Amino acid sequence: MATTDKAPPRDRLLDAAAELFYRDGVSIGVEALCKAAGVSKRSMYQLFASKDDVLAASLDRRSAAYAEQLVPGPLDADTPRERILDLFERLETAALEPGYQGCPFLAALVELKDPAHPASLVAQAAKESLQEWFRGQGEAGGAREPELLARQLMLVFDGASARAGARIESLTGLTTVTATALMDAAGLA
Repeated sequence: MATTDKAPPRDRLLDAAAELFYRDGVSIGVEALCKAAGVSKRSMYQLFASKDDVLAASLDRRSAAYAEQLVPGPLDADTPRERILDLFERLETAALEPGYQGCPFLAALVELKDPAHPASLVAQAAKESLQEWFRGQGEAGGAREPELLARQLMLVFDGASARAGARIESLTGLTTVTATALMDAAGLA
């Protein structure tokens, strides 16, 4: 684990949670989480009300870095079309990494199945943020129906993430071609 013994217990718990929940799923026990973090259960419960709160906090902490990994900065591409394609190229590259297991936010939503769960709320916000980014790009690029395009691109993103994370699909060239077809159909310049 990337966590060091010198990091504060809260950081160690969040680092361990991010790694374990992503790799093994949200059903890991408190015992395993605390052991991986090098933190006692008592300390965990002093910092967080429950394992659910640790999961929510770890997802929340991860959301900015995940978005930064995928969403191009304002200077990375000139047009909305190029920015969207850059995102899908980044997804294709990320999916090639040996530890890639799909979108952590989608995985949490699928595993938890409870839209009111604290971690589901964080994951939903992350997914809504990406969809809003797609909508904004569609609007800026003159798409006829930017909201519909955003929803379609989310389906491609989430479907591709899930299939690549399950190791049943290689994304190389697939998501960019699909996104291009959707952008062409929407009239995105």
